[in-house]
Amino acid sequence: YHPAPLPERTPPDTFVVEISAFYKLPVNYSISSGDEKGYFIIHSSSGIIRTSKNLELEDFPVNFKVRATDSSNAAIFNEVEVKVEVIDENNFPPVFPSSLIEERLPEHSPAAEIVQLKAQDKDTGRNGFLTYGILNGHGLKFRINETTGILYSTAPFDYEEEPTEYQIVVYAEDDGIPEKRRGYCTVVIKITD
Repeated sequence: YHPAPLPERTPPDTFVVEISAFYKLPVNYSISSGDEKGYFIIHSSSGIIRTSKNLELEDFPVNFKVRATDSSNAAIFNEVEVKVEVIDENNFPPVFPSSLIEERLPEHSPAAEIVQLKAQDKDTGRNGFLTYGILNGHGLKFRINETTGILYSTAPFDYEEEPTEYQIVVYAEDDGIPEKRRGYCTVVIKITD
């Protein structure tokens, strides 16, 4: 048996799976081994397995054996393995070390690297895998490498002809389950004469 994975915040007494043995007489179900930490309970006559307490992600997956025993003769039994997995929920959004960064860029600079942005995410696995993007890019004057977080200008600026300050809102987005989370940072770029 390999039931659907449980979210890590599954409350106690949640249905997991129903075990069913085919036998001519009534059987008693029990968990015979593998659930040392006591995460699961089984109803002895229905075979329904439920959670018995809050789940700790680092203990999973849990493989345990369920025994179906002849109700009148304990020497007659069979066992089946149950594998329960837990989904690591996306608990934390990405966070930039600072929500506001100021950078200077001399006018007439060719397309240039301005700053590398680096967010942190306390989640692990895909929940902590980050990609970067720009929320407002002022046309196509700026771009960001979605993997490295490096912000670039795409063309030279003219101090006399264009705005001398740009505010770019950058986000870091995780690849979380069940939903993606974002963190934001504003980069103020001052064009210097």
